[in-house]
Amino acid sequence: MTTDTVGRFERALEGLEVRVERVPAADATERIAAILEAPAVGVSLPFDGVSQPESVTTRPTAGELEAARTGVTPATFGIAEYGTVAIESRAAGDEPISLYPDHHVAVVAASDVVPDLGAGFDRLEDCFADRKSVVFATGRSATADMGDLVHGVHGPGTVSVIVLEDR
Repeated sequence: MTTDTVGRFERALEGLEVRVERVPAADATERIAAILEAPAVGVSLPFDGVSQPESVTTRPTAGELEAARTGVTPATFGIAEYGTVAIESRAAGDEPISLYPDHHVAVVAASDVVPDLGAGFDRLEDCFADRKSVVFATGRSATADMGDLVHGVHGPGTVSVIVLEDR
């Protein structure tokens, strides 16, 4: 991973109308709190010094997930070429938390941003060896099934990515 790789990732995200911020890990919890809209749900974040804000419900019930306006999840890695984040489908509920609320906040370490899809597939070997699945999320949901391109029909209507610069 190079600074240019992270810069490419950020530019790709901005081209997809995704809000992206690069922050030190020590400031991440505060930044997450500032951009979420309550009620919010999430899963634990596996980054040293980073936790969910107190207003985020972890281990949500089905009703809390349905009512949530924001979902906060870690991203296993990002792909700079496409502005894509890889969300592992874990028992903690990462996948539904990233898909059901209208606003998804993904948190990824800068050191986990890879340059292209080939490097992303290299990262997947461990996931597949453990029989896990991964959702690739590239910007907000969109469909053109019925004509014009429409955003936010299924999945989140808005996406934010917090890039941890010092993990």
